[in-house]
Parts: sequence; C-alpha cells; structure tokens
Amino acid sequence: MSSDPHAVTVLMFVTALAGLCLGSFLTVVIERLPKMMARQWRSEARAILEPEPNHEPSLSLALPGSHCPQCHHAIAWHDNIPLIGWLKRRGRCAHCHASIGLLYPAIELTAAALAVTLIHVHGMTLSSLMLTGAALTLLALAAIDLRTQLLPDALTLPLLWAGLAHKLLCAPEMLDSAVIGAMVGYGVLWTFAGLFRLITGREGMGHGDFKLLAALGAWLGWEMLPMTLVLAAGSGALVGILSQALIPRLRGQPLPFGPWLAVAGWCGLVAGDTLMASYLSLFY
Repeated sequence: MSSDPHAVTVLMFVTALAGLCLGSFLTVVIERLPKMMARQWRSEARAILEPEPNHEPSLSLALPGSHCPQCHHAIAWHDNIPLIGWLKRRGRCAHCHASIGLLYPAIELTAAALAVTLIHVHGMTLSSLMLTGAALTLLALAAIDLRTQLLPDALTLPLLWAGLAHKLLCAPEMLDSAVIGAMVGYGVLWTFAGLFRLITGREGMGHGDFKLLAALGAWLGWEMLPMTLVLAAGSGALVGILSQALIPRLRGQPLPFGPWLAVAGWCGLVAGDTLMASYLSLFY
C-alpha cells in the first residue's frame, strides 16, 4: 500500500463507498434469496402433487426493482442510495410510512467496515479483493441463517470454490492445505452431526453448516480449522446462553451456527496469522 497518507485516505474512502454499495446489494440477496428458494421448492412440489399453472409473479435478484417490503411501492433511485436513502427517509417508506428495519443500514455499514478493514490490512491486491468478496458472502450467509435458518448452496458452494481459486491464484503453495481444509471441514461437522443424531435421535445441525465450514477450510487452510471451530462454538455458546437468559421469547429456540462460523471466518480472513499464533501459544 502507498506510504502517501492522502492516497491511503482516498483509497479507504473509495473502499468504504464500494462497501456500502455492495452492502446494499447484499440486502437484496438476504431478502430475496430465501424467498426465491421457497418459490422453487413450492414449484417443484406443485409439479409433483398439483400439476397446475404457477401464477406467482417472477422474483430474482434483479427483478422486480427495490420496493417497500410492506406496500410494495417502488423506491425512487434517490431514496435507494446506500445508507443516505435510509437516513433521508428516517427508516420509513416514503409512500406508506411503514418502518423499514435496521437490517438495511446495518448490513451496508458492516459491509463497508469489512471492506475497509481487509484492504487496510492486506493492501489493494487481487488477494485482498478476493478476501473481501469472501467476507461479504459470509455476511450474507450470517444474516440469512439468522433470519431463516438456511445456508443456501447458491452461496456456500461458490464460496468453497472461490477459496480454492484464491489459493491457486494467490498462494499456490497453500493449495494442498486448502483442499485438505475443505474435506476436513465438511467431514468434522458431518461426523459430529451423525454422532449427535445417533445419541439423541434428533438433528443437531444442518448440512449447510458442513458446507460453510468446508468453505472456510478452503479459505483458511486445515491448520486454522481447530481455532475456527473454537471461536465459532465459543461465541455461539456465549451469545446463546445470554440471549436465552435475557430474552424470554428466545428460550427453547434453536440457535443457528452459521453466523458464528461467519464471525470466526471474518477473524481468520482479517488476522489469521496473529490469531493462530495466539491460539498455539495456549498449548506451547
């Protein structure tokens, strides 16, 4: 990265703007992808059980355009500017005045923060751009899992292959570690879930979690998988205990594991070497 402080400031500003824009797109992914999946499942079920015409309007990430989730009125372009549009409308629809939740600015700001952090730490390189893409994909997966307890293959599988591509292009000497990491990541959670089902007779984890840890293994390498699991399990357990103790309506509700895998993945992408050294120091 340039040593010129003005150049660094401009780069960080542009990165933040790009992060806000990408975060705005992520809100569309988070909102629509689960609905698209549900429509696909309904369509497949109808084809088997009730072969009747499908009258549901089409839905994709591109169409229809951005609209209020309550009244479905189209959002004007100037109200759709990341963060600024939400602040301008004071978090409400300009047409029906229904509240538009904090999800949208929260995702946009988090995306900007992740992008700025990764570019600041790793510099403006192909590797850092790919790492930023991975971090933003993890953000979308975490939000979708929190809302729907789904981890779509449409995001987890490309994330896995992108991790292998990252090692092939940017660190070919670590490609073996990435391949092993993907296999071990999937296998560890698959084995754990199988043992849990055998002992309790209940499902304890979805297959999306297997694929997400496999993807993290591809990005971080097999060496970082133990630390990743410790971080994810520890943070998930802590938040789960506190939330169920403090929020009565959450008691007895299942806690998705995907968001905590995402948090551990972000830590690994940003400061993997430092965290790995600290983790190993606990044992040596």
